[in-house]
Amino acid sequence: MIKKIIWGILFLIAAVIFGAWLTQDMWLPQWNQDLAQQSTEYREKGLALGQTADQQVCFDEALSSFNQCSGFACTITHGKFLKACWENAAPTENFCEGVPAYNEEKTEDEKSWARHECWGRDIRGEGCRLLMRQQQLLCSEQAKTDLDG
Repeated sequence: MIKKIIWGILFLIAAVIFGAWLTQDMWLPQWNQDLAQQSTEYREKGLALGQTADQQVCFDEALSSFNQCSGFACTITHGKFLKACWENAAPTENFCEGVPAYNEEKTEDEKSWARHECWGRDIRGEGCRLLMRQQQLLCSEQAKTDLDG
């Protein structure tokens, strides 16, 4: 009797593991396809806005829109939007003032700056800080270009 119970439990565990594996193979490709489509759409929206906007308008729009959603996909799509918008956007005077230099390994000062910037805009979550990192990167690249000539 105990052997039957143990075999029954093992069978249930195997069935659950197999079901989870099967489900993953079904939803993950579709999720990736949906994310790729959304990323393309957000990039196109960013390019279009950048035609008539400056860097600050792009940044404000990305953060405002980002604040209406959440999750990994939201961070990805809004990052695509922001980068694309900046490709076409006019420079904004003083846009990089007070923005710390970008470092591969974030310093405590950079983390604190990003956190306070997000809190100041009443935007919570790691995604906002990732968008702030994009501002750091853009400003650091612009500073390097200005120095190089």
